[in-house]
Amino acid sequence: MRIETTNGAGGAPRKLKVATVSLAGCFGCHMSFLDIDERILPLLELIEFDRSPLTDIKHCGPCDIGLIEGGVCNAENVHVLREFRANCKVLIALGACAVNGGLPAQRNHLELADILQEVYRTGHGLAEGSRIPDDPELPLPLNQVHPVHEVVRIDYFLPGCPPSGDAIWAFLTQLIEGKAPRLAHGQLHYD
Repeated sequence: MRIETTNGAGGAPRKLKVATVSLAGCFGCHMSFLDIDERILPLLELIEFDRSPLTDIKHCGPCDIGLIEGGVCNAENVHVLREFRANCKVLIALGACAVNGGLPAQRNHLELADILQEVYRTGHGLAEGSRIPDDPELPLPLNQVHPVHEVVRIDYFLPGCPPSGDAIWAFLTQLIEGKAPRLAHGQLHYD
């Protein structure tokens, strides 16, 4: 999938808009993104951030690239993921949780009701009479954690737990250059 990087036919280069979000994950992929270190400066000459923890913008506007970290575990995750798909030309599943559910999906073999009961009612360290939260402001949990491709169409997958800063850098720069991203075997690993 090619991203147009000029303003029309033969026009001047334009900055690509990039949005990022962390769903059900640990924020490790965002930390790896920051591990591109000083290379972020030339990258910022090519991109500008829309929704991201770096900008604190709450909704995803029209973007060229969306980076999704984390799996889908509640109704809010579904809403945010669909908003990204509707607004991003290219959507990338970033890291093991987005690609296959990762660690959060380890709860999938258990019943959600049993998990809530254990955590809020019978778990150690809770006050007597604790109750399962039921505030309408809280997003409803899903019965299972899903990888993002089970909810929306994903254009690229960048695995790892987390992917290294070098892998993210190589992947993004190839994509921005209009190339199909390809990473060497050594760039794909789980720490």
